[in-house]
Amino acid sequence: MSTPISLLVCALGGEGGGVLSAWLMDTARRAGYPAQSTSIPGVAQRTGATTYYIEVMPVPLSQLGGKQPVFGLNPVPGALDVLLSSELLETARHISAGMVSPERTQVITSSARSLTTQERMPLGDGRLPAAPLTELVQRYAKAAQVWDFAAMAQAHGTLVSAVMFGALAGSGVLPFARAHFEASIQAGEHSASSLRGFAAAFEQVQQAQAVQAMLADDEAPVHTVDDARLHELPAAVRELASLGYARLCDYQNPAYASLYLQRLQRVVALESAADPEQLHGHAASRDTARWLALWMAFDDIVRVADLKSRASRWHRVAREVKAQPDDVLQVYDHFKPGVPEFAALLPSALAAPLLRWERTRVSQGRAPWAWALKIGTHSVSGMLALRGLAALRGLRPWGSRFQQEQTDIEQWLSAVGQGLQADWALGHAVATCGQLIKGYGSTNERAKSNLQHILTHLAPASANPSAAWRAQAIAQARAAALQDEAGVALDLALRSAGAPARPVPEQPIRFVRNAARRP
Repeated sequence: MSTPISLLVCALGGEGGGVLSAWLMDTARRAGYPAQSTSIPGVAQRTGATTYYIEVMPVPLSQLGGKQPVFGLNPVPGALDVLLSSELLETARHISAGMVSPERTQVITSSARSLTTQERMPLGDGRLPAAPLTELVQRYAKAAQVWDFAAMAQAHGTLVSAVMFGALAGSGVLPFARAHFEASIQAGEHSASSLRGFAAAFEQVQQAQAVQAMLADDEAPVHTVDDARLHELPAAVRELASLGYARLCDYQNPAYASLYLQRLQRVVALESAADPEQLHGHAASRDTARWLALWMAFDDIVRVADLKSRASRWHRVAREVKAQPDDVLQVYDHFKPGVPEFAALLPSALAAPLLRWERTRVSQGRAPWAWALKIGTHSVSGMLALRGLAALRGLRPWGSRFQQEQTDIEQWLSAVGQGLQADWALGHAVATCGQLIKGYGSTNERAKSNLQHILTHLAPASANPSAAWRAQAIAQARAAALQDEAGVALDLALRSAGAPARPVPEQPIRFVRNAARRP
């Protein structure tokens, strides 16, 4: 073979792409093969991306008879043997540029994402879906392996570059022995952790290549108590429903998760009647399954305490700070619960006067009451305090907020059902409005107020006899509500649909003495 092996390595800023390139060149020299590396710095939508183009002659120098190969400086579209990338969107970008050939190129890419600025800006979920990106990789690569480099690097306390190096070595594309790769790593700093990440990735790729045709089980793992009910759901809804069921079992208990399935089954039945031919693939039920699970698992102080006191969270923090076995790790959590957080756990009869007292204080121009706390999660007393608060989940169903959330959820589900009975598109539009519910505190309250305003003024037949018109108006209002926190776009969308704008909430006027002016 006289044609060089061509590789394109894509890494984001701070991931050690330059180190990987240096390791690769050192490995080629140790193995006695001619190679050449060039780097092309670029600016991605994140912290900057650099591509490293490497060509390796698959014939040792000792067999070239003193001749020197001529290497290329830049990658040629469609002429790559390997595309190695640390981020899924960067992989898709190079595939779109024509770098990958279905007849030649092996793609090894991370499934991890580093969100772009455009993805972070929207108030809603602005992330690009991973499924189309993964499908693009599978479609245009001769062979593809997609798995999480970042998670493996974090698990072994190393940088992504070591994992990428191990993945490349395990692919078998290069004519180097494993010992040559490892020797290059051992010559540098932090070799122990780098070797761990290298070995893990090497074994991962080797095993994946051995079972490349293995298919994933199409049934997601679910709680055994309600397996039968989950299997009764349409296949398009079952995966999301199983995830929602598991989430709510973890959040509260199986009984609460069972309520989730009961609610979802009602929507599925109504959608099946509205779309008997299943032309829309149960899209309304899928959206309901997703947003209903998130809404039912609303954040409160019990949930926060539970998550912050879990062993998995402690291990994650230890990995992030790279704590060694002999290191002393101290973690402090800061909380500032106010009256609404405490009242949420009280029955309505007790919560109402407490909330009235708070509203009176705020109306008089005083700041909302809050209790600033600093808890050492590493201490016995701090962990006991959090676990004690997390143990209050049993009291959650009797709390005023839990009861109010269930009332609001039923109002939304009722609107979904009525919409499906009128027209499938209307029901689907109302179901997708569940996306508006997010955040906590004032953000969550504002989101629920926006949803209720849309349901009250755009969903009923009194707004417009045409169900198609109402579906379009609701979709436009939902999109507008996600554009800005102040709701300016939402008010414009409401007025354009003939609905009243949201009422302006009362705000106390506070007079502050000008300290610069002395009497």
